[in-house]
Amino acid sequence: MQYKFHFHPYKRQFIRPLQTNHGTWDIREGIIIHLVSETGNIGFGEIAPIPWFGSETIEQASEFCQQLPSQISEEIIFSIPDRLPTCQFGFESAWKMLNETLEIEKRINPNPLKFSALLPAGNAALNAWKCLWKNGYRTFKWKISINPIVEEIAIFESFVQALPEGAKLRLDANGGLNYDEANLWLFTCDRMMAKNHSLDIEFIEQPLPPSQFIEMLELGNCYGTKIALDESVATLEQLETCYQNGWCSIFVIKPGIIGSPSRLRQFCQQYQIDAVFSSVFETDIGRNAALRLAEELSLHKRAVGFGINHWFSEDNS
Repeated sequence: MQYKFHFHPYKRQFIRPLQTNHGTWDIREGIIIHLVSETGNIGFGEIAPIPWFGSETIEQASEFCQQLPSQISEEIIFSIPDRLPTCQFGFESAWKMLNETLEIEKRINPNPLKFSALLPAGNAALNAWKCLWKNGYRTFKWKISINPIVEEIAIFESFVQALPEGAKLRLDANGGLNYDEANLWLFTCDRMMAKNHSLDIEFIEQPLPPSQFIEMLELGNCYGTKIALDESVATLEQLETCYQNGWCSIFVIKPGIIGSPSRLRQFCQQYQIDAVFSSVFETDIGRNAALRLAEELSLHKRAVGFGINHWFSEDNS
């Protein structure tokens, strides 16, 4: 079957620059794609690269779209190379939406997804969580490895003392710690939870760079605080490799950049991994496609990392 194809780029400004160990992010750029079937059905998909995570660049994605004809086939959609994982996700999501055979009805989900809210780095987190708590969030993610570790741990200790019972906290280092710093953070988390049994630090996300996989395996066996892989499993190939090499803890999966949704679904169903699904700061088009995967594949029902709309001006929460 042939589909009419067209696309357009977009840019979205963050309300405040997003600070991570990878640097400062001011503008989210991506591409919206449209597919139209011979019967007039329409499917939308989104290409939202994060090259510092290992995906293609926005320029490479745009070049791929530009060289396609105005009519494309399923063969083209399902033969996009692995070096273009966000294109795989965008095109396949649009195809699935277009070919959905069951009528989508509004219904009450007996197990609705819970959302984790992303906090600003540094001292700003000490107040930012309060408004988000009022808006219903109970899981929060805080970026670390941005400021000196002594400063961040001092903020962290004040932060966890202020959190009410029932809150969960995730710390995200984006691979920015060294081995000694990772030990100190894990020791500190264990110590704080031993002092306060109602405190729930769910995990530290990607404490070390992907090249230090063995060290993260070792650290995971030494502390009660769990470690989750993120940058280490940015693509399907990396996800498969880490699993085969013995990682049996938590995997943070960003559907928007990991690659083919059908292959991701097959992997998760085959190996029953403990997955946390997370946003790549996409628009509602990519978000809805990613959340459908999360609803289907979140076996442990962990909060999904899609509480990010307050980072954009169109959301006033």
